[in-house]
Amino acid sequence: MVTQKLDQLPEKSVWDQMRTHFGGTPRPGGGGRAAVLPRLMVWLTLFVSVTYLAYALRLVSTSQHRCHEDHQFSTSRRLFNATSSDSADTPDWNQTVLRPHTEDSQQRTELKHIVFGIAASAKLWDKRKDYIKLWYKPKEMRGIVWLDSAVSSLPEEADSLPPVKISGDTSRFPYNNRKGHRSALRISRIVSETLRLGLSDVRWFVMGDDDTVFVTDNLVRVLRKYDHRQFYYIGSLSESHLQNIYFSYGMAYGGGGFAISYPLAKALSKIQDRCIHRYPGLYGSDDRIQACMAELGVPLTKELGFHQVRRRFCTMFMGTCSGSWRHTRSLRSSPSTTSTWCSPSSRTSHGWRPSGGSPCP
Repeated sequence: MVTQKLDQLPEKSVWDQMRTHFGGTPRPGGGGRAAVLPRLMVWLTLFVSVTYLAYALRLVSTSQHRCHEDHQFSTSRRLFNATSSDSADTPDWNQTVLRPHTEDSQQRTELKHIVFGIAASAKLWDKRKDYIKLWYKPKEMRGIVWLDSAVSSLPEEADSLPPVKISGDTSRFPYNNRKGHRSALRISRIVSETLRLGLSDVRWFVMGDDDTVFVTDNLVRVLRKYDHRQFYYIGSLSESHLQNIYFSYGMAYGGGGFAISYPLAKALSKIQDRCIHRYPGLYGSDDRIQACMAELGVPLTKELGFHQVRRRFCTMFMGTCSGSWRHTRSLRSSPSTTSTWCSPSSRTSHGWRPSGGSPCP
């Protein structure tokens, strides 16, 4: 018989014929391997679960132990503070240890830590030196007057004026601002030249003009707010809106004075000559200082007490007693101000030229 019904064939023969038809060959032991795979997955899952559980238990126990130690340390510290503090009746355990910069009585900034650099010219020295006598006390302060050329001085003035020095030559620096004057180059280098004198125990260099009046008690109080070991460039804007627009709202105006911390003065002295070469078109010394500060990445710290304003009031040593204050708050609360006794007919870069005549209109 050539044909036979499929259901009449033995079961094994049917299976073998089907596998042969689809190209398969019988593989002995295949059922054993299929049984091993589920057992392997079960053991792997069990191993991962046990490992995770052990890690979690260890993490929890370590955290509890650390919290217990911190609690013991906090308790011990509170007990120590409670027994060692005689001044506080009820100690504040939550008092923070982070506070603004303050100086204790032994390290606080004093007048002896400040050196003044005063910009002056030989042409106006005979008149402007009287302004310096108003506030400078040689026995209590340190300062240098920087002139463009030598001047004659009276022996008795040594007790009322700072030492006088001649600024270095600036002819090698380019200057091409048609509205300005080359004297801005030497004035911008006064802080660096004062630094190179090698004075000891200096924390701050304070720059001003020969007609700037410093109220030193206020100045010291302001500088105590800042850490002299950091980079600080402290001053204020002009009180003329047009000046601020023309020059900058981020620049300290030299007429009102500004302060530079000692580390910043050292950094400035290293780059200033190259910096000046890069900005020949700037007008004055103030914006040259600001340009170099920008290269150092130091912004202006604004202190409104540094004033550059116009005033009218009488001066006893000039022989006139007419005029009145335009701003009465400055000498009581400000570290500096540009004092300008004036005559309407003669104007300078910082206001009105001193005169023995009538006050400003």
